Amino acid sequence: MRTATEVRTTGTRDEQGRVDAEFTAYLHARQGALLRTAYLLTGDRHQAEDVLQTALAKLYLSWDRVREREALDGYVRRILVNETTSLWRRPFKRRERATDVLPEGGVEPTYDEGQRAAVWAVVSTLPPKARAVVVLRYYEGLTESETAEVLGVSVGTVKSQGSRAMALLRDRTPGHLAPGSREEER
Repeated sequence: MRTATEVRTTGTRDEQGRVDAEFTAYLHARQGALLRTAYLLTGDRHQAEDVLQTALAKLYLSWDRVREREALDGYVRRILVNETTSLWRRPFKRRERATDVLPEGGVEPTYDEGQRAAVWAVVSTLPPKARAVVVLRYYEGLTESETAEVLGVSVGTVKSQGSRAMALLRDRTPGHLAPGSREEER
């Protein structure tokens, strides 16, 4: 016969095994998309990996407190935005770093003549909060209300930030990258 302490310990191990299995399944299914979001928020592959690792650690620690499993992506995106914002506030992170090497990227199914990298270079010139709105709205495809919820701001703020960001992008985008300016295929 087992003691009460042994029963509690076994139950805790079983519970921890369930949490580990659920978290691992979520991680395998969503890690790539979450890394992409982190990269788009930070603009740096290594920073993105650091921010995502921190976000996933925080998610793991609060796994049992997340009641709505359907909302996990939104919860993690919120952590990513918060962590990225805290990076911006750190004085040693405010220095710009020039590099001749582009961040590692995934394999693209078609060649785009460098347009994707050129467009991203323009997007990365946006202020951090405006870039967060653009990433969540247009890269992640969230609605205005979902973006507002993730960023912890009002829908009006998302609209105004998005509008200003799009105006800046229109002004900063070179003519050959503007929609409709590409020559038709011969």
